[in-house]
Order: sequence, then C-alpha cells, then structure tokens
Amino acid sequence: MIFIISGHEDVHAQAVLAALTRDGAEAQVIDLRAFPRDAALSLGFGGDDDARTLSLDGERHDLRAVRAVWWRRPQPYGVDPAITDPAAHNFVVHECHEAIEGLWRSLDATWINDPARDDAAARKVWQLDVARACGLAIPRTLITNDPARARAFAGAMGDGRTIYKAFQGSEDAWRETRLLKPGELDRIDLVRHAPVIFQEYVPADADLRVTVVGDRIFPAAIRSREGAYAVDFRMDMAGARIEPCALPAPVETGLRRLMARLGLVYGAIDLRRTPDGAHVFLEINPSGQWLFVEDQTGQPIAQALADALAKADRGAAAQRSAA
Repeated sequence: MIFIISGHEDVHAQAVLAALTRDGAEAQVIDLRAFPRDAALSLGFGGDDDARTLSLDGERHDLRAVRAVWWRRPQPYGVDPAITDPAAHNFVVHECHEAIEGLWRSLDATWINDPARDDAAARKVWQLDVARACGLAIPRTLITNDPARARAFAGAMGDGRTIYKAFQGSEDAWRETRLLKPGELDRIDLVRHAPVIFQEYVPADADLRVTVVGDRIFPAAIRSREGAYAVDFRMDMAGARIEPCALPAPVETGLRRLMARLGLVYGAIDLRRTPDGAHVFLEINPSGQWLFVEDQTGQPIAQALADALAKADRGAAAQRSAA
C-alpha cells in the first residue's frame, strides 16, 4: 500500500495516483480533513488487539502494509463543527496531532519526503545557507525586521535593484515577489511588525524550475512574454513559454548536494539564469508544483514520482519477505 498525504482535489496527487494505478500499484489519497470526524484510527499495542488500522472513505486500511508515503500537502484536521469552545477545539487539534504524528514515525515506510526533513527544508533561511555551502550562487540577501538595516540594504543596492518577498504564501494570503519602488521607502518602517526577505534583483534571461525526483532531474526554462512582470513569472503563467533545458555540470552537482544536505527525495527548485549565463539559486519548495511544467514540456514528472513510490513499495516488500 502507498499513501499520498494530500487533499482529494489536489491535481498533483491525482496525477501520481493515476500513474500508480496504471502501473498496478495499490495507492490511496489520505485527506486528513476527514480525521477525526469521519475517520477512525486504531493503534493496538499488545494484548488481544495489536492491529493498526485507519478507516477512511468506507475503506479499512492495515497500516502495517503501508510501505511508501508521498508527503504531498497534508490538510488540517477536520474537527466536528459542534465543538465551538476554542479551548476544546484546540485540545482536539492537539490530540489529533499527537496521535497522527506518532503514527507517521511508526510506519515502516519510505517517505517522499520525510515530514521532519520536509518541514526543515522549507525554511528559507536555512536553504540559503545550505545552497551557498553547496557551491550555488545566491543573491545578496537581508532578512530583517529592523527598518534601519532594511533602508541601508536598499540604498546599497541602488534604485530599482531590490526585491522583497514573504516567507510563505497561501491561497488566502498569497504575495508575489515585488520590486522595491522609491516611493515605498517611506513605508519601510512597517517591517518592524514582521521580518521581510530583501534581495538584490537578479536580471534574467530565463527563470528555471528544476524538479528533482530522486536521482532524476527535470530542468525547464520559463520565459515570460514581452512586457510581462519581470520579477515573478507566476504573475503571467498563461503567457509564459516553458521548455526543457540543460544545466551546467557544476550547477547540477550543486543541486544534487543541496538535495542530499536537506535530506530530500523530491524538490522544486527555482533558479534565475542571467543574460551572461550565470545560474542563481532563489529557493527550493519541498512540495512545489510541477504539473504546469509537465503540461508544456512533456517531462514525465508524475511518472517519475510514481516510479519512485512504487520502487520503495517493492523494495520494502522484498525486505519483509526476506526477513
């Protein structure tokens, strides 16, 4: 059995599930929004009932049979809406978290990615340190909530040479990467409320999205149409042209080192290729999107993920049989 931890509406999860099903693997999307209201977890320790099961969507899963897990995008627990008291609600969420996190650690399975490593690798501060240590070029960066330091950094970069961005984005609070405009310096004191990532603006011949699955690397160049927003290609996805590309050997080596140092099997890496051919690391997302790349390039990323999960599943089965 292969688990995909995500929401049922996640098209990436469904694409990998479809590939696994075509290949004859047994797989299931596990949407944590069903737990605990519409799902039953039982973990036995000795005695007459040593079974470990999860009953979900009308199916009862033997958790001892789970050999591979794709930690895609776990959803929040589905607390019964009848529980309206904030303290009681928080108690339920905490208890669910303790049980489920313990379950993950107890599974005898290969993870893509291990949840703890996935969480750590998503930290942009650490990413930059590790990327630099792996020999990758990074932009000059300042992360601060000190207005004086922020103002000095922007001044040193010069007019129109500083971008700023948030640590995280969500559907209800998504923020693109922005170029700091001279008029915004009057509002820079607002950074005292929360730290901001400031970086030097890196001119681009193309943005690169490099999707890594195990030892397979899928680099793609993203070129926005003329006149589009040059700071963040995500602002004009409909007009962008995406095509496979090659990476210089030192860059590929650096990215493989990065994946190993972060302890990741899967990662979506953003680089900028400058007009003079330099490759600058921006960030890595351990659960980043890739279907938009596959749709235009034909790179078999969904199949690569399915292959990696199926291989882990078969390997664990062989080990158990030998034991």
